[in-house]
Amino acid sequence: MNSKKLKIAVTGNIGSGKSTFCNYIESKGYKVLRADDIAKEILVNDENVKSEVIREFGTETFNGKELNKKFLAETVFSDPQKVQLINSIIHPVVIKNLNEQINSLLVNENIVFVEAALIYEAGMEELFNYVVLISSELRNRFKRKEKSDNYSFEEFKRREENQIKEEEKSKRADFEFKNNGSIKELKQKAELLLLVLKGMVNK
Repeated sequence: MNSKKLKIAVTGNIGSGKSTFCNYIESKGYKVLRADDIAKEILVNDENVKSEVIREFGTETFNGKELNKKFLAETVFSDPQKVQLINSIIHPVVIKNLNEQINSLLVNENIVFVEAALIYEAGMEELFNYVVLISSELRNRFKRKEKSDNYSFEEFKRREENQIKEEEKSKRADFEFKNNGSIKELKQKAELLLLVLKGMVNK
């Protein structure tokens, strides 16, 4: 019997806990690709993308080979039009790269997960069999970012405004897990998802 192959996206707005959710899934032996890491790699290593970003935003975008995160945060991510522009440069390359990596992993795996904040913003949902949303109350999301990245509320709100509202994502997702409790509870929800997906694969 041929097992069904599944491509699963895990998304959520800033501070939702999607990384914690995906880290747990990965600890259970599943392959997890992270769109953010792929995007950073492309920005640094893809000369075409790099030169286009420099052309649009200036040489300050990079410190030598390293991304100038401070400049990006203050200059690009604070302006919705600039966010749209940088995304239009990076997203097509990220999507192509992700697709290649997913298909390569599915040769030996039955389920591959992708963690990506901007599944809907980048129009990536068509790549996946199912989209899983990790949602959380705004105050909880801010507290997490304040603790992990020392975000001010202004910085948090700026990032939040560049993402589609959680309520809208909730209507579009195939699965939604609310993360307003403990990490233990979130891990239990990840276990539940794995149980459901394994059932689909072995049907």
